[in-house]
Amino acid sequence: MDIKKRKIGETEINPVGLGCMNMTPSYGPGLKKSDALNFLSKAIDLGYDFFDTATIYGLGENEKLVGEALKSNRDSFLIASKCVLGFADGKRFLDGRPSTIKTACEASLKRLQTEVIDLYYMHRPDPKVPIEESVGALADLKQEGKIKMLGLSEMSAETLRRAHSEHTISAMQSEYSLMTRNPELGVLEACKKLGVVFVPFSPVGRGYLCDEDIDWNDLDENDLRRTFPRFSEPHRSKNLDLLEKTQAIAANNECTTAQLALAWTLSQDPTSVPIPGTINETHLKDNFHAASIELSEETMQQLNEIFLPKNISGPRYSEAAQATVSTERFDFESDLISEK
Repeated sequence: MDIKKRKIGETEINPVGLGCMNMTPSYGPGLKKSDALNFLSKAIDLGYDFFDTATIYGLGENEKLVGEALKSNRDSFLIASKCVLGFADGKRFLDGRPSTIKTACEASLKRLQTEVIDLYYMHRPDPKVPIEESVGALADLKQEGKIKMLGLSEMSAETLRRAHSEHTISAMQSEYSLMTRNPELGVLEACKKLGVVFVPFSPVGRGYLCDEDIDWNDLDENDLRRTFPRFSEPHRSKNLDLLEKTQAIAANNECTTAQLALAWTLSQDPTSVPIPGTINETHLKDNFHAASIELSEETMQQLNEIFLPKNISGPRYSEAAQATVSTERFDFESDLISEK
């Protein structure tokens, strides 16, 4: 089956992109530089043409890897990066002021070894700066030819509407999977009405929706999942039944569990471009080819019923992490946070 291209702005890309965060410490220690460059080369050979990175990933090292890997054939790829979440002296900060955004863009351009960033996101909302001011800075960067398209990440439908009134927003990135369906509360509909492409990250439930037997009690000290309530007890055990049911459905569809989860995400919105992250070559190939899997209406209905939001145990973020985003929450999630 031929894989039909999707679009962000006027750029046609394959329907599954690559989230590059894992190559630097995030879900573990990351990869050595030579291994990371080799991995990106394999992704290119498979057909990946949309690569997502950010200033904060590896404190700039992630952008350097992406820039090094793609520079020889730069025009063949869509590169996305992010600002507002930055770093100084090895420490993270949140700053959406126009001057900071413009300085961050200059630094990202150098690390990415490119003259223009195709898609530049605000990584998080800065509550101290009106969204219109931050978007205005991105618009200036576009006018200067330093970025091509504007994006937002982990923001609400209302924030998206305000931002879009200031300048056209091309993409909205947020977590979306069978396990995390919060965008259905408003963001997906807002994207549809405004013509904004939705970019789901963690479409396989941060690696939970897979066939591997993960030792959740022995995650690497750098693994972000240590901070997410769903992957700690008592929630993890309560969600095990959901995983087992999904694995059975995947087997019936002759695909991996991760492919099933990705195929579901792709089917929910025929214009979305999910960006699963991995540093496993087998998963890299499986994820790319998930776009060729067609799920029956019966299978989609099964999955939607199994993963009704109320059936998921545990909120997706801790209370501290939730405070850094403006994404909508289901009513029951506030209660779940207090139970983490």
